[in-house]
Amino acid sequence: MKAAVVHEFGRPLVIEDVPKPDPGQGQVLVKIETSGLCHTDIHAAQGDWPVKPTVPFIPGHEGVGLVDRVGSGVTHLKEGDRVAVPWLGWACGACELCASGWETLCRTAKYTGYTVNGGFAEYVLAEAAFAGKVPASVDPLDAAPLACAGVTTYKAVKVSGARSSDLVAVFGIGGLGHLAVQYAQIAGASVVAVDLVDEKLQMAKDLGASYTVNAKSEDPVSTIQALGGADAAIALAATPIAIEQAYRSLRPHGTLVLVGLPADNTMRLPIFETVLQGITVVGSLVGTRADLTETFELHADGRTRIVRETRQLEDVNASIADVLGGSVEARVVFDLR
Repeated sequence: MKAAVVHEFGRPLVIEDVPKPDPGQGQVLVKIETSGLCHTDIHAAQGDWPVKPTVPFIPGHEGVGLVDRVGSGVTHLKEGDRVAVPWLGWACGACELCASGWETLCRTAKYTGYTVNGGFAEYVLAEAAFAGKVPASVDPLDAAPLACAGVTTYKAVKVSGARSSDLVAVFGIGGLGHLAVQYAQIAGASVVAVDLVDEKLQMAKDLGASYTVNAKSEDPVSTIQALGGADAAIALAATPIAIEQAYRSLRPHGTLVLVGLPADNTMRLPIFETVLQGITVVGSLVGTRADLTETFELHADGRTRIVRETRQLEDVNASIADVLGGSVEARVVFDLR
């Protein structure tokens, strides 16, 4: 089968033929139709993070496709079902974290496109229990970004505690940010969108953001504080500067939700102000299977819109360059049909 493979960190991915896997106990083989390009895939391919994948590997954790073969013991999926193969590839289901609804934090979890091969390929193996069913009314090209960008920002908005009358600041408007804008509004909040690119800010405004701030030409902290401060700030931009600005944009008792993972793995956190203003700083890692189901249901109900462009898997290296260069409006989705 054709796949885009990382053989060396920081080097271009190689399109090559690799063996098609066979599903084992509890697994399904999925014939990929669409696969989104997430910034995490780029971090993985470049080896940016402290915990690195083992090369060679196939990235991609926004794969959507049809079940091609079913392994033994699988009863809830059948050949022809459309499923998403998300970041959370497997969790033990038995530890305290799994049992209490925090399966994404399971200490023995497996991550698609990182610790196990992912969806930048014609076929991918998935643990059947963690392959999310895609509603028939959801376009596979939309389902791919929802499998990560969607469920990640949906969970981040949940974690933020956003509610009606709140002001939510979204730092970084792109593949994740354009969905965070929408989920915050679904929660009832007003949104201020922050980015460096006017076209992305216009997209946020088109999607319902009440305010936009170009951090290249104006100070987002003073602008948001002039609005009364943000009740919650969701930091999606993977730079410490943007994360620290998000922190300073909060009003007392506000919540900073960390989502973006910069290669520079540190930020300055003022302890005095955090204590005196009752600030909460929380990390949010993708979402559970239940969150993914809810994300798909919201889209099937017409309550979210995906901004995307379609490319071929052979264009993966050019697409990565475009994402890094900021020329992609929101999400690139590879069409393998």
